[in-house]
Amino acid sequence: MSQRNYKSASLASNVGGCLVVIGVLASVAVPSFQVKLRNKKQWEPRDYISLINKRQQAYFAEKSVFSTSVKALKIRIIKTETENYKYSHHTTKKATFNYGVSKHKNLKSCVGGVFIIPALKGESNPSKNKKMTTSILCGADSAGTIKPPEPTYQNGKIACATGTTELRQTYD
Repeated sequence: MSQRNYKSASLASNVGGCLVVIGVLASVAVPSFQVKLRNKKQWEPRDYISLINKRQQAYFAEKSVFSTSVKALKIRIIKTETENYKYSHHTTKKATFNYGVSKHKNLKSCVGGVFIIPALKGESNPSKNKKMTTSILCGADSAGTIKPPEPTYQNGKIACATGTTELRQTYD
C-alpha cells in the first residue's frame, strides 16, 4: 500500500470512528435534552399558579375578597393559554382555585388553592373578624389533560386532593 493510500484509509477510518462516536453521543444527548425540555415545560404551571396564588393573597389583603379574574391581579406575564397549558380559576367566598391544565398527554397539570383562615391567636392585635389567607400548590400525580381536583381546607389544615401531591411554591 502506498503512503498516499495509507493516509486515505487512515483518514476514512478516523472519520468513520468519529461518526460512530457522534452517533453514540447523539443517542445519549437527544433523549436527555428531551427530558430537560419536558421538565422545563413542567415548571411552567408551577411558576404561574404559584404566582397567581401569591397575587390572590395580596389582593385579598387589600380588598378582603378574592379576585374573580386573573386580569384584575395585574400580572403581565400570565397568559390564560400557552402552547402547553390552559389556565383558569374558580372563586368562592372562602377560597380561590387556580388551574394550569396540560394540553398534552405527557405533561402534568397543577392546581393551587388560597383559603381564608381566621387570624392567628399569637398575632399582635388579633381581631375576631380579621381574616388571613393560606395557600397550597398541588401537582397531578400522573400526566394528562384532565383538570386536577381542588385542594381542601378542613379543621385548620390544607391538603392536596387524592391524585395530587403538594409542590413547593416557587415565589415564597
